[in-house]
Amino acid sequence: MALVGKQFPNITVDAISEMGDNLRINVLEEATKNNKKVLLFWYPKDFTFVCPTELHAFQSALGEFEKRNTIVIGASCDTNEVHFAWLNTPKNQGGIEGVTYPLLADTTRNLSNALGILDVEEVYCEETDTVLLEGSNVTFRATFLIDETGKVFHEAVNDMPLGRNVNEFLRMIDAYSHVQSHGEVCPANWEAGKEAMNANRNSTAEYLAKH
Repeated sequence: MALVGKQFPNITVDAISEMGDNLRINVLEEATKNNKKVLLFWYPKDFTFVCPTELHAFQSALGEFEKRNTIVIGASCDTNEVHFAWLNTPKNQGGIEGVTYPLLADTTRNLSNALGILDVEEVYCEETDTVLLEGSNVTFRATFLIDETGKVFHEAVNDMPLGRNVNEFLRMIDAYSHVQSHGEVCPANWEAGKEAMNANRNSTAEYLAKH
């Protein structure tokens, strides 16, 4: 179920910092109490293949997100202990040493289940009269952008083999911030500094005529 335009779930989850501090993070409160936007990205598993490339890519762009008043939070269903081991594994060994933003450890799967991003399906087994789970029961590569009021303004879900383009999320934040500040709408391929439009047919016609 799409969450765009809705409040992000009010669920608190275990997390860990780069220093190994055990935390409890409520993403909704991170946005509303700090008056910041939040980028929350989910990845399938620690110590895998595409995942470390994404975590390092978000780390490399962390300064750009901070310029945009945006908190970055990573998340998977791994434990804090596994997260910490991965944080202490060098980059040249497939680790994420140097990542400084917090990582959620949604081992209960309460939040990922509420978001509907788990690779899992319930199947009834007649032989045992039980419901079995099929699938990996880990998350797809899901990304949520949340505004200062706790409202989701963008979400995207990739299949597991498909890594994300971090710059696209910066562009989406720029576009949403422009809408917030100017009340204009952003056309296709809009980037910061480019012309936007008023939400009416005349403005659209003028824009299309020029482009």
